[in-house]
Amino acid sequence: MTSRLLPALFAGAFSLALLFAAPVLAAGKTLDEDNPPPEASEAPEGSMTLDHMDEIVHRLDEDAVREGGMWNFKVADVPVMIVTDEKNDRMRVMVAIRKVDELDSAELMRLLQADFDSALDARYAVAHEILWSAYIHPLAALHDRQFISAIGQTVNLALTYGTSYTSGALVFGGGDSQQLLRRQLIDELQKKGRKA
Repeated sequence: MTSRLLPALFAGAFSLALLFAAPVLAAGKTLDEDNPPPEASEAPEGSMTLDHMDEIVHRLDEDAVREGGMWNFKVADVPVMIVTDEKNDRMRVMVAIRKVDELDSAELMRLLQADFDSALDARYAVAHEILWSAYIHPLAALHDRQFISAIGQTVNLALTYGTSYTSGALVFGGGDSQQLLRRQLIDELQKKGRKA
């Protein structure tokens, strides 16, 4: 994808995130910059909060922007969006990849194959005429390593679109995808996102 399309897709993607998160924004809290959250610790499984999520996101990108239960930030120069819904205990990590107007049936088939065996926990998805990589999960059940891996997998899926179509975590056997992995980004994010 050309670098000219990324800003336009990201702007459109942000608008979609607002649409997806309207209930969250209405009830969400903003980050109090005068009273930063206490230093992060590992969240045990089943106890992820928006404030703890914010600490992790800001370790990955100190320029991350939070608005209630939504974040916009970059990983490996890729714009990433996180949208949460505390009331329904859901979260999604999303990366806009491209407009879908020129996807042919062969490419759609390849995306479905990747969703079966090489996308792992992240997935390719289409919404509002945009192809996304997305990770969707219950919010509270997340723990730190899983959340950081989700971000890495979603970014890897966007970066490998058109080549290996892999999230980088592993390839599930029995499918049609190549055994190409992008584990390096996930490992780097784990080091950066976890408390030393």
